[in-house]
Amino acid sequence: QVQLVESGGGLVQAGGSLRLSCVASGRSSSFYAMGWFRQAPGKERDFVATISRSGGRTIYADSVQGRFAVSRDNAKNTVTLQMNSLKPEDTADYYCAAAQAALTFTVPQRQEQFNYWGQGTQVTVSS
Repeated sequence: QVQLVESGGGLVQAGGSLRLSCVASGRSSSFYAMGWFRQAPGKERDFVATISRSGGRTIYADSVQGRFAVSRDNAKNTVTLQMNSLKPEDTADYYCAAAQAALTFTVPQRQEQFNYWGQGTQVTVSS
């Protein structure tokens, strides 16, 4: 089992950047593919990015491709989401999630593939 805690959210102007972190405790995060999802007010939770256990493969939602970058440091049990060129439509609660993965290159994208979730961190982008 793993516990996930996100941090780094806040208020930023459009065009700015934020860096979200997710720290895992319990079982080593190296056993899990990690993902980021977001939920805007009044909307469903959507996929943002995912990274394989090894960190060698990443997948992004079309809406963030080229602006966001996900990375991980398994030695520190940390996953990071660097968000650049932020837009007001990026405003949402951002959630870190962990998916048990037998293979090191698996990149899950569906919510039901993830076993553990953090509590979320709020990101607000003003226009």
